[in-house]
Amino acid sequence: MTFNLAAPPGFRGLDPHLPVRIYTRNLPHWRQADATYFVTFNLADALPANKKNELAAMRREWEHRYPEPRDEATWTAYAKAVFQKVEKWMDAGHGNCWFRQPDYAAELERAILCFHEQRYDIGCFTIMGNHCHLVMRPFEPHELEDEVGMMKQVTARFVNKRESASGELWQQEAYDRIVRDEEHLFRVVQYIGANPRRAGLPRESWRRWINPAWQSAGWEFHDDE
Repeated sequence: MTFNLAAPPGFRGLDPHLPVRIYTRNLPHWRQADATYFVTFNLADALPANKKNELAAMRREWEHRYPEPRDEATWTAYAKAVFQKVEKWMDAGHGNCWFRQPDYAAELERAILCFHEQRYDIGCFTIMGNHCHLVMRPFEPHELEDEVGMMKQVTARFVNKRESASGELWQQEAYDRIVRDEEHLFRVVQYIGANPRRAGLPRESWRRWINPAWQSAGWEFHDDE
């Protein structure tokens, strides 16, 4: 695919002249005011116990190999390696995959778009059975983790009530990174749009959306590539 598009409306890539705040939990998280992010969040049961153990072993080995202090490049490489593993496991369809059900997927879509253009801007998303990818830019003073947390909280209540269940529906920590520039954004959008096809999922088991203003500017999912 050849990239030749101007930035879509509302997109803000990484600004090298503005400060970046980094905090870590199990993964590193970079924050910059007014930036656009690529975010992935998944159901708590999307990873089987043996895969979670594998991630824990991977973390211990990494910490031993790269003792503190760790620079940004080291953290970035680790986060990328974790995401690649987890994405492959999620695509395998582990867990209850609640969002294969149309009413649950519709509720998650409603939650994602609830404050679109009010507290954040959504560029695109794909909802799959046990995880979701999206591109979003929070508006100040709203924080990315708070807005994604609300999406997860609302859908957890909805699903748990329908299923007469309790407990954590979602994994607490999301995977996120700042989108660097327009070319990076293009790759992210195509990655999100193609994820169901890569996973070999039937069309009725997932849904996706792209901002109509972005479409008017020529930004589309390229299914034929």
